[in-house]
Amino acid sequence: MTRVYFNEINPYKAQWLRNLIAAGHLPRNSVVDERSIEDVLPSEVAEFDRAHFFSGIGGWGLALERAGWPDEAGKVWTCGCPCQPFSAAGKRGGFADERHLWPALYHLVGECEPDVLLGEQVASLDGLAWLDLVQADMEAAGYAGGATDLCAAGFGAPHIRQRQWLTFERLADADGAGLEGRRLSAERADQLPAWQGGVVGGLADADGRKLGHAELQRDEQHGQQPQDGGAGREAGGGGECGAAGGLERPGPVNGQWGTVDWLYCADGAWRPVEPGTLPLAHGIPGRVGRLRAYGETISPIVAQAVAEAYLEHKGWVW
Repeated sequence: MTRVYFNEINPYKAQWLRNLIAAGHLPRNSVVDERSIEDVLPSEVAEFDRAHFFSGIGGWGLALERAGWPDEAGKVWTCGCPCQPFSAAGKRGGFADERHLWPALYHLVGECEPDVLLGEQVASLDGLAWLDLVQADMEAAGYAGGATDLCAAGFGAPHIRQRQWLTFERLADADGAGLEGRRLSAERADQLPAWQGGVVGGLADADGRKLGHAELQRDEQHGQQPQDGGAGREAGGGGECGAAGGLERPGPVNGQWGTVDWLYCADGAWRPVEPGTLPLAHGIPGRVGRLRAYGETISPIVAQAVAEAYLEHKGWVW
């Protein structure tokens, strides 16, 4: 059974994690550690198959479950290092900020040598400086990788949430699935319909059908809401809050957010609630605490796409 470790110093979020584990939303064979990452010893995390640092309410844990991450793909660690030192909305303390905890995580990485490290950070200019440090450290430790800039809106969410997403692989394992994995993916692609023939899942091909474009047109002609996970539509023209100041309910969005609940608030703005959010928060009191936890977590659907892209590249999924 997969052994999973969650590290989260905030007691409120740590209890939320335990509730999610007990409810079966996260792997039941999980441990929640409320200590600061600076107090965690390498020997205490080396035994786990997956380790999630700065885990919040478990977004990375959920993403790996949905991506179907197999144990054969190696030991995977994830991180959402505190963004406050590098956020344009904060005091911009940068590397001098005490919440800059990458050095503590890097120490654990160097000692435990996980096969894969996935992560997320703000996409600000200061965040890019943070990435320069991380990339230099990881290369010095024998890893190869980089980052890509993605936003939640590109996966159907009614908000932007622009972030850089990190993927690093230990070079000692770089030949694991490697070319063989890509060869197998190419063979499996032969079993797909012609418009899905690419190894990357058929994003585009010679006849111009992209992301199931014909299927989207067909659904729209019949008045059905598209289920594709492409870019989200504008929600009633009101940006993140939808039709602010009006009673008109915002329009539909795509993908996971296709069944989003829109709440009309006292300030006259519509605000989206992610599908499944309420059950995940069941038993957790305090509206302010819930909103803070949501605001500081990652977008699991984007994290899932990052994990799936890595697995597909390695030939573990198709």
